[in-house]
Amino acid sequence: MKEEQRKKINERQRDFYNTKKKNLATRIWSYFRNGSLNRIKKETGVEKDIYNLHKEWFGDLKWKKVLDLGCYAGNSLSMFLAENSKQYIGIDLSELGIKRLERRIGKFPNAEVKAVDFLSNEFVEKDFDLIYAYGVLHHFKDLDELIVRLDEKLSEEGIIVSHDPLKTSWPIKFIRAVYRPFQSDKEWEWPFSRTSYYKFKNAFNILERRAVLGKAKWSALLNFMPLPDSSKLEMARKWHENDWVRSADSEEYMFTCMHLSMLMQKRKND
Repeated sequence: MKEEQRKKINERQRDFYNTKKKNLATRIWSYFRNGSLNRIKKETGVEKDIYNLHKEWFGDLKWKKVLDLGCYAGNSLSMFLAENSKQYIGIDLSELGIKRLERRIGKFPNAEVKAVDFLSNEFVEKDFDLIYAYGVLHHFKDLDELIVRLDEKLSEEGIIVSHDPLKTSWPIKFIRAVYRPFQSDKEWEWPFSRTSYYKFKNAFNILERRAVLGKAKWSALLNFMPLPDSSKLEMARKWHENDWVRSADSEEYMFTCMHLSMLMQKRKND
């Protein structure tokens, strides 16, 4: 029953990303996320810092077998992974996204892509030295099942580089609670709670983490203040720097942020 239910949800999820059909509530949220938030991320350096951090976490890819999990059509780091790793496999539920990525990585003989469900028995590849999951892990409702699968697919000292939304700060928790009943993608959209984070912490060694858009999420409000643009930008960047540093050491501060990146490593068997 559980398998059949997941297949139905996967079909709806695949159709959603293939067609991009969203209801009004989801379009409004997407406008906020892709408009205001993305602008803040670019202006304050969030986007650049995440890119550089993930690239650093990848390490030397020369001998690594890499899984780009839930890659859709790929991002700039997907191309970097495909070009530099020993073996690259990108998977996603969307055939449309996979076909687009296939065209982009066609010049790399070590790279391949597949439209397949990560949790299904159809996906048999394993022993990955790196699993890259950008904006992906929060799409799995059953984290216990996901964590078991991730552990099975990692090599002995394999790592996971992830980036997902948090719903732990009070304003975001409130907004999401109001929005959730109306969103088109609620069946596969499960932003991390405190419980989610601790499930991963208990299953893997979290070697490093960084969270963003804590104080910096309020940067949009600076537009209403009678300050020079340069002063607003400087203040927003300082807020981001504060988020970046404090989230690495304080879990409580991390939970005030909107997005979380983690470098996790498989635990050795005793």
